[in-house]
Amino acid sequence: MILSALRRHPIAIRAHFRHSLVLTFAYPERVLSPLLPPGLTLDAYEGQGFLAIALVQTENLRPAGLPAFLGRDFFLSGYRVFSRLRRPDGKILRGLRILRSDADSALMVRAGNLLTRYAYHPCAVSCRRAESALEIDVRTPDGAADLSVRADWEPAPTAPPDGSPFPDLETARRFAGPLPFTFDYEPQSRQMVVIQGVRENWSPRPVRAVVARCAFLERPPFDAAPRRLANAFLVENVPYRWERGAVSPPSLEAA
Repeated sequence: MILSALRRHPIAIRAHFRHSLVLTFAYPERVLSPLLPPGLTLDAYEGQGFLAIALVQTENLRPAGLPAFLGRDFFLSGYRVFSRLRRPDGKILRGLRILRSDADSALMVRAGNLLTRYAYHPCAVSCRRAESALEIDVRTPDGAADLSVRADWEPAPTAPPDGSPFPDLETARRFAGPLPFTFDYEPQSRQMVVIQGVRENWSPRPVRAVVARCAFLERPPFDAAPRRLANAFLVENVPYRWERGAVSPPSLEAA
């Protein structure tokens, strides 16, 4: 019970995002629904659910009460499903359910797995930034989450990627991530831990993304349907804060 309580995100955290590239993929609801715990439903659009890959260069991450110079810099990749939680009072929260996280810092992997259920794994990262492009290459020890992507933003895209279910960029931005909340299910108590994120200077820029490799989406259950890139957005120089986790008994009614 002590370890379970420790993993409820007990500390508010601050960080700065140098850049965050988020790739969102569309899948039939039947593919993603089984990945959600009780109390969550898919945040869907036109019969499609969405999985986002966030690739974040994080700077000065530290407990909220500490000065920035005591923080740590690291690269983070995270795989999240867009979800909804209906609270007992009837209010619906939009957020993300994290399936896997990777970090190029051994300390972050250990601390992340001590204080969260975000399934941190070690990785090695190569990140190359040019004037109008960003290339990211992630390598994991067993190859399970190897990833290679290039994002270009000049000239700026005027529409979502080919094959996206979104009719325009305005609709696509609703699923640009991160959403205001992250949901972490505690199986021992069958309760949901809700973590609120507070961000500043959040102006997602659409980019053209070419994904040369994404090992995580090449295995079940994702290989049961074609991989469709629904949107790709980049944000830069964003102050970010995660509040302490709050336990919310979920309503099991559909949201």
